Amino acid sequence: MIKPAGFENAQGILSAAYAKDGADPQWDNDPGMKKFLDFLAKYYPDGNKLDGSVVYGYGAAQTMVKVLQMCGDDLTRANIMKQAASLKDFEPDTFAAGRQDQHLADRLRPDQAAADDAVQGREVGLFGLIITDDLSN
Repeated sequence: MIKPAGFENAQGILSAAYAKDGADPQWDNDPGMKKFLDFLAKYYPDGNKLDGSVVYGYGAAQTMVKVLQMCGDDLTRANIMKQAASLKDFEPDTFAAGRQDQHLADRLRPDQAAADDAVQGREVGLFGLIITDDLSN
């Protein structure tokens, strides 16, 4: 997103991210990103590793697989929702470290935690603590 605007115009911009960025060289040797890229090469060669929707979709699919595995043979809606609500400490390959799925029964989505990002030179670097949307603390 920043390249078209020009890195020189984006210095110091802050944002939050929960997923790894396929364009960021810090993930080049990351085992999870390597699995993601291998998956793309084998099953979706036209997939763009720079497309956030592709990265998100892979992580969401891994999460769904985990939930279905937790369900065992009981694939009722009630059990799928129960297992999804109880998912803890699961980290899809495309989620940045420390952004594990921590689902709560009333907020079933994978993006409840993020870390700060800042544009520095021609890269976006992670910094700061993990931020969550859990208002109970």
